[in-house]
Amino acid sequence: MAKVTVGLPQGTRDFGPDVVRKRNYILSTIRNVFELYGFQPLETPAMENLDTLMGKYGEEGDKLIFRILDSGNPFSVKFISKFRELLLELQPDEKQWVNVDSNPEVFEAFANAVLQNEDLQKRYQSKLKNEITGKALKYDLTIPFARYVAMNHNKLTFPFKRYQVQPVWRADRPQKGRYREFYQCDADVVGSHSLLNEVELAIIYATVFSKLGIAVEIKINSRKILTALAEICGGADKMTDITVAIDKLDKIGLEKVKEELAQRGLTAEQVTIIEKYLSIAGTNEDKLTQVKQLLEKKETGKKGIEEIEYLCSQVKTQGLQLSIDFTLARGLNYYTGIIFEVKANNVQMGSIGGGGRYDDLTGLFGVPNIPGVGISFGVDRIYDVMEELQLFPEEVHIGTQVLFFNLGESESKAAFGLLQQLREKGIRGELYHENSKFDKQFKYAEKKNIPYVVILGEEEVKANTVKIKNIKSGEQQTLLKNQLTSFSFI
Repeated sequence: MAKVTVGLPQGTRDFGPDVVRKRNYILSTIRNVFELYGFQPLETPAMENLDTLMGKYGEEGDKLIFRILDSGNPFSVKFISKFRELLLELQPDEKQWVNVDSNPEVFEAFANAVLQNEDLQKRYQSKLKNEITGKALKYDLTIPFARYVAMNHNKLTFPFKRYQVQPVWRADRPQKGRYREFYQCDADVVGSHSLLNEVELAIIYATVFSKLGIAVEIKINSRKILTALAEICGGADKMTDITVAIDKLDKIGLEKVKEELAQRGLTAEQVTIIEKYLSIAGTNEDKLTQVKQLLEKKETGKKGIEEIEYLCSQVKTQGLQLSIDFTLARGLNYYTGIIFEVKANNVQMGSIGGGGRYDDLTGLFGVPNIPGVGISFGVDRIYDVMEELQLFPEEVHIGTQVLFFNLGESESKAAFGLLQQLREKGIRGELYHENSKFDKQFKYAEKKNIPYVVILGEEEVKANTVKIKNIKSGEQQTLLKNQLTSFSFI
């Protein structure tokens, strides 16, 4: 039998019990806050139709979509007919392709010929790819949510507030804090134009990270301001070129951004305007003053500035200070208003949260005029931040709270009865699986980070008592059996 190489696909990970407990701590904290604000849970499939996803994330995002090879016979009758003609042109001696529809062996050879023929691929690469990959793993949770709303809008009560915790996939280059399979945790509100939603989402961010103990900076900007910038740089059609370049500012620096803008067809004068925009600095008040001067003639920009001023003013009454960052672009095409990004302080890490308003996302699916706004938590990056800063509370590491020693058949029978009583009280416990030496059972408890052990030997059974030992402190005490269920195992 051939030796099997064991491994994982690049950019994916296994999660052991300790890691899962920490992740569940993060997710339960986020879920609890979502529920406080009236959000309802939702799940969508791991895969979507390819045309549901393509064209929604900008040119950079589309490149990262994980396509799925269709199962079964991936070739349509029309596809087979067309490519059979082409193959016969390129390989005139291969008359066997005539019987491709009826002979499985011929079909397999035909499929391989199509996939391996370089001339054919060069001429029809896009058509070939789309024919055999009609589905894709979801890139994020927002577009599938928009598709869900479009399909179910007649059944939903608006505003519809949903939260979603599921994995997503991107064909990205794996690095610290960036994986090909990772979890997102989203909250969205659709069916409302009210900026109260942005206010609540900003406060949700602040509340969650406060509960997790992570000091963060919550950055905001407005796509309306970026639209106004595009308008004074040649027109709104320049929006994508400008935002895609600006979104790389942190990674490649200002000079490289200017070079990319020039390569995208912007004039030297237009690049100078964008450079002036990107150089806006100071306090929030200073930044607003400078951007007003730059965009004072554009109504779209004025509206974006008004919305930022409103949001900052409202959250300030709740003791929250946002950071206005006009370099923030978020390179997804569907954003239309306020956009968010969250960075952890004192850690070298990318954003751990982001989102924004998208006022016609469902219009992409034939259901126009349903406004929406949402935020996302980067669970994997949040985990990495908390691990680096050692922010997980000690109790997160505890699974089993108490271990009953196994000291013989009759003793373990009595111990199991007591254990069941504790379980009924919500105490997580185990009975060691076999009669072994004390040392072995103690080591088991220590390795599993079980804080308490209960010893019920022959003497304790006769006396109707139990011994409880705190593994960490070494403190031991004797209790009556009926006192055990009221003991605090925390």
